[in-house]
Amino acid sequence: MNIPKFASVPNPFHVELKKRISNYFKESGKATTGNYKLFIKAILLVIAFVSLYIHAIFFTPAPWLAVFECLALGGLTAAIGFNVMHDGAHGSFSRYKWINYLAGLSLNFLGANNFLWKIKHNIIHHTYTNIEGIDDDIEARPLLRLCKTQKYYKIHRFQHWYFWAAYSLLYIWWVFFTDYKKYFMGRIGSTPIQKMNLTDHIVFWLSKAVHAFLFIVLPILSVGAIPWLLGFISYALFAGFTLSIVFQLAHTVEDTQFPQPDTATNKMEDEWALHQLKTTANFANGNRFISWWVGGLNFQIEHHLFPRISHVHYPAISKIIRKACAEFGLPYIEYPKLRLALVSHFSHLRNLSRK
Repeated sequence: MNIPKFASVPNPFHVELKKRISNYFKESGKATTGNYKLFIKAILLVIAFVSLYIHAIFFTPAPWLAVFECLALGGLTAAIGFNVMHDGAHGSFSRYKWINYLAGLSLNFLGANNFLWKIKHNIIHHTYTNIEGIDDDIEARPLLRLCKTQKYYKIHRFQHWYFWAAYSLLYIWWVFFTDYKKYFMGRIGSTPIQKMNLTDHIVFWLSKAVHAFLFIVLPILSVGAIPWLLGFISYALFAGFTLSIVFQLAHTVEDTQFPQPDTATNKMEDEWALHQLKTTANFANGNRFISWWVGGLNFQIEHHLFPRISHVHYPAISKIIRKACAEFGLPYIEYPKLRLALVSHFSHLRNLSRK
């Protein structure tokens, strides 16, 4: 699929919005990057992860406690990804590039590859959100059909019942299959990736080897193959479901759209910012724990419009964005409760379960 172009319009909404957000940071005297609260949270998450890992591997707790600790490790994996890696990869964790690089590199420690993810997420997903054939984040064939333009399979009749199981496989599929597929094919979906230099190749293979040693070899040597397998499956499935459901609630619900370019001109109908508003949704913005745990990614509209601003600022700038959308008569999709977003996602999958 050819890469489409977004519409050019006079006085685009995004220009006005950037002006208002810039004024907010100037008047408040705040930096757009993370602050001490984010740094403290990052340290606590990493300490909790390392402590649980050491206890589960080297101090072998009772089976019921071991399973609980593995589930907690899965939750912490997702939390580190949301709070540390995500901001770091977008260059918003710190004002220092080397700290952002290290924060983003935490993804490699957790099993995936930061180089490939930044292309998939920062460039492809953030630019061409919900455009079928380009946005690899809505590609889950053959298990799931996430938009009307995707091919229908008979198995989709039941997708609104088994989606939770499919989402749980994300981490395992990502770490042990899709990273290698992208690496060897040299593309993400239909989009070619930029050429990797020697350092990128070394980091890819070295980090995969380190992850395999820490999460497969060492645990097997310490606790045995069967306990490791049960623990790793518990860990990986919970991490996969958590990582996946946050994205799905932000982009694949009843009110979000899946625009396609004009077949004759290969141009999108809307300017980029309006496209983001139509394809993105917020959820549970008033829930402080969810906002803390998912790194502000329940403020997905704010993140998509301003990906280089740290998530610690999303609650504040959301008021500015919501007001601007109301003034311009533009959509601002939000679900005030987590359960409402879940119901909408379920309904979206059910609607697409029919041919």
